[in-house]
Amino acid sequence: MTSPLNVPTSQERWSPRLWGTLLVLCAAMFLDALDVSMVGVALPSIATDLDLTTSTLQWIVSGYILGYGGLLLLGGRAADLMGRRQVFLIALAVFALASLLGGLVDSGPLLIASRFIKGLSAAFTAPAGLSIITTTFKEGPQRNRALSIYTTCAATGFSMGLVLSGLLTELSWRWTMLLPAPVAVIALVVGLKLIPKSPRDEGSRHYDIPGAITGTGAMLLLVYTVVQAPEAGWLSARTLLSFLAVAVLLVLFVTIERRTASPLIRLGVLRSGAQVRTQLGAAAFFGSYVGFQFMVTQYMQSVLQWTALQTALAFLPAGVLVALSSTKIGSVVDRFGTPRVIAVGFSALVAAYALFLRIDLDPQYAVVILPSMLLLGAACALVFPSLNIQATNGVDDSEQGMVSGLLNTSIQVGGAIFLAVVTAVITAGDRGDSPQELLDSYRPGLLVVTGIALAGLLITLTGLRTRHERPSLVVAGTAPGAATAPEPATAAARD
Repeated sequence: MTSPLNVPTSQERWSPRLWGTLLVLCAAMFLDALDVSMVGVALPSIATDLDLTTSTLQWIVSGYILGYGGLLLLGGRAADLMGRRQVFLIALAVFALASLLGGLVDSGPLLIASRFIKGLSAAFTAPAGLSIITTTFKEGPQRNRALSIYTTCAATGFSMGLVLSGLLTELSWRWTMLLPAPVAVIALVVGLKLIPKSPRDEGSRHYDIPGAITGTGAMLLLVYTVVQAPEAGWLSARTLLSFLAVAVLLVLFVTIERRTASPLIRLGVLRSGAQVRTQLGAAAFFGSYVGFQFMVTQYMQSVLQWTALQTALAFLPAGVLVALSSTKIGSVVDRFGTPRVIAVGFSALVAAYALFLRIDLDPQYAVVILPSMLLLGAACALVFPSLNIQATNGVDDSEQGMVSGLLNTSIQVGGAIFLAVVTAVITAGDRGDSPQELLDSYRPGLLVVTGIALAGLLITLTGLRTRHERPSLVVAGTAPGAATAPEPATAAARD
């Protein structure tokens, strides 16, 4: 291992220093996820205060997604090449400064710029933090436990973002921007003392600049295109040319990665069926959830006329359920393996969305809405940690940042793409502004969200194996086409 921390065996307790390191990484991931969801409830107040149009307002959300989703691949590889500790701490400092700027600005363009910078910094803290964990904790029960806590903090942050936003917006929307700043500063100070130094990748001094430019450019343009497509038109010349440009950049990126000595992404890692299922599952999971959350917040405020705080509290059961399960998922994965846990989680997700189709103009919360929220919380608790464990198992330490960046890219790009699709479906079905007409326009979107989650479930089911099968993973250092069987210490490793 590369870490100087004394990592315990499965029979020993973690040291206070080890716990402190994990908590710092969890705090950063919590803030990243929090920022994705917290701005949603505050948007109407921001629009009124800064006198922003609807098209400008959407970039407060899209700016963060562009920075985050577009630069994750570069962020992951930078962590491997430049040192995980250095990349994590520098990006965390930038995140804190951008949060402070976002809470103090008095114009739309400056607020959008601060959001883009925050997304950019998160694109470096997320893969760096995940790779610090996977190189500090040995693969098996210890790593599974650490990852379950880490990813549960991310899911909790995303779920609790709406609640905190509802509370803070009652005071001022600026508090939703300022809140992450002091938390990030505290995490930075503690991290300077606790996070172990990590070596740079000395195996290669070569930086894949052409791959970084084409890969990052493709991701940025793809996210930008799908965000703008509902407004420009999915079949407009602008949108079609943008998608063509994305395809060209991706072809160039793959060509470069196959020929360079030190690729941004080693394409051989995608020969693993488990890795491919993980990336597709992550995109379906987050994409369906983002689309669902967008529709539900609109439904509650526009149709039911609930306040921002009432809307936020409606999601509270899901966040609480995720938080309470933080120390349990690792042991569940150890016993049953990631494919089974992910399959159960996706089943809960499909059920949550399907049950929500029962909504009407005057739903009983306990009977109609609460069951979906509880199932949603259970799905987040099961799926998100398991996807992270499955993505990093069997991958060499030198490529943990790369795989972490790839996973987070799938999450963010999937979220942007599927949210754009859901938004387009809602817009196409919009027939008026009355409560019943708004409700009718949301139902097709709910069906699309349910279909996305069902696709994720079907993808996961293809990875289920009998107890006697021992699939292998492609790990770093193996020859093209070769495979190395993972250690059979845990069910997670076997899967």
